[in-house]
Amino acid sequence: MSASIATFDLGWSTPEGYPVFHHLNLSFNQERVGIVGRNGVGKSTLLRMLADQHPPGHGRIVRRGTVAMLRQIVQIGPDETLADLLGVAADLALLRRASAGEATADELAAVDWTLEARVQSALARVGLDASPGSPLRRLSGGQRTRAAMAGVMLAAPDFLLLDEPTNHLDRAGRDALFELLASWRAGAIIVSHDRALLETMDAIVEMTPLGAARYGGNWTHYRERKVIELAAAHQDLETAERQRIEIDRKAQIAIERKQRRDAAGSRKGARGDMPKILAGARKERAENSGGDNARLAGRQRAEAMEAAAAARSRIEILEPMSVTLSPTGLPDSKTILHLQDVTAGYPASPPVIRKFSLTITGPERIAIVGPNGSGKTTLLNLIAGRMAPTSGTIMRGAPFAMLDQTAAILDPGLTIAENFHALNPGIDALACRAALAKFRFRADAALQRAGTLSGGQMLRAALACILGGPAPPPLLILDEPTNHLDLESVAAIEAALRAFDGALLVVSHDEAFLDGAAISRRIELTVRPAPRGKHP
Repeated sequence: MSASIATFDLGWSTPEGYPVFHHLNLSFNQERVGIVGRNGVGKSTLLRMLADQHPPGHGRIVRRGTVAMLRQIVQIGPDETLADLLGVAADLALLRRASAGEATADELAAVDWTLEARVQSALARVGLDASPGSPLRRLSGGQRTRAAMAGVMLAAPDFLLLDEPTNHLDRAGRDALFELLASWRAGAIIVSHDRALLETMDAIVEMTPLGAARYGGNWTHYRERKVIELAAAHQDLETAERQRIEIDRKAQIAIERKQRRDAAGSRKGARGDMPKILAGARKERAENSGGDNARLAGRQRAEAMEAAAAARSRIEILEPMSVTLSPTGLPDSKTILHLQDVTAGYPASPPVIRKFSLTITGPERIAIVGPNGSGKTTLLNLIAGRMAPTSGTIMRGAPFAMLDQTAAILDPGLTIAENFHALNPGIDALACRAALAKFRFRADAALQRAGTLSGGQMLRAALACILGGPAPPPLLILDEPTNHLDLESVAAIEAALRAFDGALLVVSHDEAFLDGAAISRRIELTVRPAPRGKHP
């Protein structure tokens, strides 16, 4: 029997009781399926349920075959290693004990003597030159994503589950992922906002607050079908609304006619022109006729309202995300950042940044670009004071805020509103609610704990806490800010950054985003090979 996964009446709510999705009935076979939808509709949660890493709130899942999941890497532990991400830390430790003659007889029976070779092969296939003991904190976001790809390849599952796999990847990393999927002969279920990746899918599953729907074909076919379906739903809604209005108009005319007839009959009866028995019979017929007409109009109106509700249920209500920023008042001539001959790296490793100089004056908009491992995030950490250079000087001439790839500014144990207050002290509750609402955290949504948010929601919440305050910093430092964000949110952030009157320093592989944010200068970093010793 071929491998498959099916869900039956699947549903889940957050620990705070917010319903996320319900009544999902889906089936997956040996095919490539993309799962799309706005941030917070439960895409990553569904994927974890399919991987048996998260229990359903209700319903059930039937799996025939094995699964392996590439998880969304938003926050990492300080002691996590590459082996932990690959899922082989315990097996490698057992292999080392066996090689040292320290394993028990039972342990020897479980040793995988081919593991080291298979790990190196998988890492080489995704273009990652690192050892299994490498600390994850020393790897760039793109390198960690490549490592996670190698981990799911090691498992050789019947179903490959990928959560935003192109996040952090440079062009070479994207090429490696696309080649992996092109050669993959088993099933693949992929959560993504990457339109180029979605173009390679065999089917698309769209998740909305209304439920989930499956569309055959790739992203383009899905969008074409959606346009047709939404146009039909809007037409049905318009027709039903017109019918309701016409029914109400006719009912009002009938009421007014009856009122005129009743008034005329009352005047005639008062003059004594009609026998009382005849007047009573006519009044009874009028009342019966009026009641029949009212019941008919009521039934027709109810049918029209039911048709309108049915049409409206097919249309996802989109809440536009509109972000406006308070001015920073940054003068054009003010030097806000100056780096001179900065060199930095990590212990027991060659320098990642060598003799780097940079000056930012006034509201410049600068992008740091380059391949994975070239030191982009390391450079931002130096500028933010999270690392110290081994040589050179850094001068910061203005306040700044930094949003990194892990949304580390958020305390996962606090709600979104509590995080906002912590990062914007002195702001009142009303202003906090208003600021968060601009980023689509309205009412009780602002009371969700940061640790329960999806990757996209977490980064959107971090952006809200940095940008939504009454006095944005003159310098914004952003490290891959569009990762995990849905397309509507990306467009809104682009618009907000175009309106931002301060300086912007951003790392991103998303060229469309850099263009949308009106970047005026690009600085490219390169991967420098480690210096080799002299040969005799």
